[in-house]
Amino acid sequence: MYRKKRIIAVLLAAFMLALLVGCVGKFDAGGYTKSLLDVTYKNDTQQYIELTGSTKDAADKIFEKNLDATMEEFENLNLPDELENKYRQLFGDLIRNVKYTVSEAKEDDNGNFTVDVSIEPLTIFDDTYTDFQNQAKEYATQVSNDVMNGAPMPSDEEMQNHIYELYYEILNQDLEKGLQYGETEVITVHVNRGEGDIYEIPQEDMTALDEAMLSQTVLQ
Repeated sequence: MYRKKRIIAVLLAAFMLALLVGCVGKFDAGGYTKSLLDVTYKNDTQQYIELTGSTKDAADKIFEKNLDATMEEFENLNLPDELENKYRQLFGDLIRNVKYTVSEAKEDDNGNFTVDVSIEPLTIFDDTYTDFQNQAKEYATQVSNDVMNGAPMPSDEEMQNHIYELYYEILNQDLEKGLQYGETEVITVHVNRGEGDIYEIPQEDMTALDEAMLSQTVLQ
């Protein structure tokens, strides 16, 4: 599919956060993991602020930075501002609709923890893949026929914008009619204690969570 891998790669860009103040009393690794996911994907900041001592403004920026990372590729495409803003709203809605359940943490002898996160992946890209392919082919055929009948060839920018507008409409329609989810996958997250009793989740674990949130079956 036209630029499909690039779009999904951006949407699934890894976002790692290693901010946590030293805990007082017993550290709630499960609660921390859930609060980190909630603030990153759903902009739900309350528990994160309570556990980390972060400000509301700083917590809000976590979600926005995650969304900014998603949109970096689109900024490089020089899409019309209106279309770029529509994609930002769409991806923000998708991120807020990811599904996960955080299990109780297990502590090892070194004071580190593992936490199982059960994820039901969004299947919107799988669900819309065939429709997008068909509509993109129809557009290519239309352009070819128009040119053969004497119409000027659209510029690369015009064709790119049309393709992304088409793809947006397909994704947005699927969002509006109700998102679907795939089979649950369990990701084991490590919450490791570092110097000064500061805990962090390794980047590779955050990447694994990201990649599980949205199904990539069509790319396999």
